[in-house]
Amino acid sequence: MNFWRYCFLACTLLSVVIFVRFYNSHLSPPKTYEKLNSSSERYFRKNACNHALEEKPIFLWENILPSPLRNIPCKDYLTENHYITSPLSEEEVAFPLAYVMVIHKDFDTFERLFRAIYMPQNVYCVHVDEKAPAEFKESVRQLLSCFQNAFIASKTESVVYAGISRLQADLNCLKDLFNSEAPWKYVINTCGQDFPLKTNREIVQHLKGFKGKNITPGVLPPDHAIKRTKYVHQEHIGKGGSFLKKTSILKTSPPHHLTIYFGTAYVALTREFVDFILHDKRAIDLLQWSKDTYSPDEHFWVTLNRISGVPGSMPNASWTGNLRAIKWNDMEDKHGGCHGHYVHGICIYGNGDLKWLVNSPSLFANKFELNTYPLTVECLELRHRERTLNQSETAIQPSWYF
Repeated sequence: MNFWRYCFLACTLLSVVIFVRFYNSHLSPPKTYEKLNSSSERYFRKNACNHALEEKPIFLWENILPSPLRNIPCKDYLTENHYITSPLSEEEVAFPLAYVMVIHKDFDTFERLFRAIYMPQNVYCVHVDEKAPAEFKESVRQLLSCFQNAFIASKTESVVYAGISRLQADLNCLKDLFNSEAPWKYVINTCGQDFPLKTNREIVQHLKGFKGKNITPGVLPPDHAIKRTKYVHQEHIGKGGSFLKKTSILKTSPPHHLTIYFGTAYVALTREFVDFILHDKRAIDLLQWSKDTYSPDEHFWVTLNRISGVPGSMPNASWTGNLRAIKWNDMEDKHGGCHGHYVHGICIYGNGDLKWLVNSPSLFANKFELNTYPLTVECLELRHRERTLNQSETAIQPSWYF
């Protein structure tokens, strides 16, 4: 009896070995990125992401970025968490970018976004919602303390969804960035649930193609958006939460006979245009007029950028720019549906959205939740880092590989 038991165990072990060798032999062929650091962990991650893109069953893994920073020395944190600490090309050095990052929750997701867009030649202003928990604020402070080119906004707002405070948060960072010594060419605003679909070099090349023009996608207001600036709206902040309330009071006409446009809240602006926004009377008066409108960040940038003669203006532009990939719940016939779930009508991306994201021409996508759909973020991050390092013209440090 023992003889047959041993035979059975031996056959079982042999079968497992054969299966493992066969499985490993069918992994995707390594690219340049993998040749330089061919760890079995990376092969596993890459294979899992390939399976996700093909909508096959997959295995999940633990997060590769420990959080929060806690008491890890900054030098060790940067190394262990694979931050890129040197510029990767002369083209990127000659075209530094600035980032505005408005956040209020989900530190882990923000940390992934920050690592993905971080480059030492760029500069980063982070606005943390005044209402955010103290622990969240401290985690952000600790993280940014490790970087000379990243800081928290000097003035913070209690942000109300679709209220003027959301626009003011962007403007507070823009003021800090404008007054900084960093020689940035364009500033891009983001939120903590964004993630880049293009590398820093690809973003630079995209922006250079606009030859000093601002990118503020938008059009004349469609019917559903007219009431946003037709009626007075008021912010309310209380124990039960914060919200914007529409009233029946009609707004006055826009200042300076401006034509109000409707567009995206996420833009790419030149330094000269930021100077105009902060100091020109037309911009200052439009901001004052917008304080009791609904979601003023969706008309403020695009309206000012349509004024002829303004630095970098595009008076005849429409939805040009490809800045954000977003799946709206009322546009499923165009994007094929959300494989995660909707919040405020916007898709929180799931694993089934990976192929759509990878094929998108946009620079960024919105929105992500690392703790809800970790594979979605990790696969995009792995692919993003792979392309980033493959485009490098300088020596690559081993710690930059995941």
